[in-house]
Amino acid sequence: MKDESDFDVGDEHGESLLSPRTLELPRVLIIGAGARGNTYARETSCSGFAVVWAVAEPISEKRKALEKKYIWDVDEGSSGLKGEGKSFKGWREFIQYEERRRADEARGLKVQPGVDAVFVCTRDETHREIILALAPFKLHIMSEKPLATNLNDCISIYRSLKPSKGKPQETIFSVGHVLRYSPHNSFLREILINENVIGEILSIEHTEPVGWWHFSHSYVRGNWRKESTTAPSLLTKSCHDIDFLLWMLGSPSSNDDRPPHLPTHVMSTGSLKHFKRSRKPALAGGATNCLSCPAEPECIYSAKKIYHTEHLAKGIAGWPVNIVVPDMEDYLQVRGPEAASQKLLSTLAENYDDINTPQQEIDARSWFGRCVYDSDNDVCDDQIVTITWEENALPPDGKLDLAQRLRGRGAKTAVFHMIAHTEKQCERRGRIYGTLGELEYDSKVIKHHDFVTKTSKTVFAQEKIIGGHGGGDQGLTVNFVKAVHGVKNKLQSVEEAQKKWIGCSIEDVIRSHGMVFAAEEARNERKFVDMKIWWEGVERDLEGKMLK
Repeated sequence: MKDESDFDVGDEHGESLLSPRTLELPRVLIIGAGARGNTYARETSCSGFAVVWAVAEPISEKRKALEKKYIWDVDEGSSGLKGEGKSFKGWREFIQYEERRRADEARGLKVQPGVDAVFVCTRDETHREIILALAPFKLHIMSEKPLATNLNDCISIYRSLKPSKGKPQETIFSVGHVLRYSPHNSFLREILINENVIGEILSIEHTEPVGWWHFSHSYVRGNWRKESTTAPSLLTKSCHDIDFLLWMLGSPSSNDDRPPHLPTHVMSTGSLKHFKRSRKPALAGGATNCLSCPAEPECIYSAKKIYHTEHLAKGIAGWPVNIVVPDMEDYLQVRGPEAASQKLLSTLAENYDDINTPQQEIDARSWFGRCVYDSDNDVCDDQIVTITWEENALPPDGKLDLAQRLRGRGAKTAVFHMIAHTEKQCERRGRIYGTLGELEYDSKVIKHHDFVTKTSKTVFAQEKIIGGHGGGDQGLTVNFVKAVHGVKNKLQSVEEAQKKWIGCSIEDVIRSHGMVFAAEEARNERKFVDMKIWWEGVERDLEGKMLK
């Protein structure tokens, strides 16, 4: 068995990813300077394999903050064209600029160098329009998860990026499924799939504990609170958990050219159990905002407690406070603690009226001071998904016996639980059951229980977590920019870099998103979905006309 020290961040192959190269560095554009955009900008800058060249962001404070931290030569580009091609007030401005830049370059005029790759870090419902606009430029793209908020948009993106029949892949594509790239999960997959330490997989139980106040921040008060304006929480919060399960149970190792073992059925149950008016404390009465609520001192979901007492009052002006007030870090430094507190509390006091405030205005923003029991949220806070694989041996070829043809393709089950009300925050945990043993994991430690030797031992313990998602943020970013770096410097073909560093194709992305949409269909219609029938319909659309 490989030792945990063999695994660096995001590295499934035991190779160091953090050694800088002396070849030409790719230039990267960040679209969306929110929390995720800043994460990818930071990890890109630290990687040594690319530079953050430009940012597109409509909110001035966010745009300037990212420029200040990460962009090289903001005021003057290498071509001497002062300020050009570095800062955009939105993605549409970049598209217009890039069209002009390429036209001028074609005419032999002096222009700024173009970007090589783009991180799309905007709201989920905007991804389709942005990626379709970027596709003609043939830039390498990393889209934050989810890829899109509905199946039609996912297929539109797929068709815009898929090479023409008979032509090779032209660009690297990745999506923010960060769970694939943490050292913990890379090691887990290595011993599970490549080393086969528990024999054939029979079942997995996987839980995403969202965190009690984290869920209230993002999915009750925040951007992802309503299915009608974003998507179900299974997609917006947990699509990379579904991808994780398909990766662990269905995808062959990187050295195996066997086709994936596809699930046959899915079912799901779930609902909004807690954050609704029937749970509102009687003491709250008609109050709809924490700062004017008589129940606030006793309420664990008090916005004043969460954002001020537990964060800003302790000098923490980053996440989640800077989501409530985007420029809070600078505000605190320049104006001081008292002014910062007043700014935060005045923002939390902002509220809407169910009768008089236009619905469009309510939907257009987050309301972080709103009562969690009297908001307009409707996404599930507790959901279970059960995925089933039937036995599916490879066809006889005269070389492999039945056991060999069944390797990794036996019957198995995955049970996923997304739950809001947890002490842990996004620290996934689970157990994997096999014919020869059991693996237990919790995002930091992996334990192996061996049925053959009748022993149990810790085989992985990550003492230092580098960045978010157990190092997955760093791993995904580094792998993406390393793939782009390899292609730009002609060290690898696009297909080679995609396979080695991204580890999945756009077809894999569509497949995992499709599983989420099928699970939601099963939950809403209270049925057992046959994935073969479901995918036959989808694949007809992938090869034929676009879904309407």
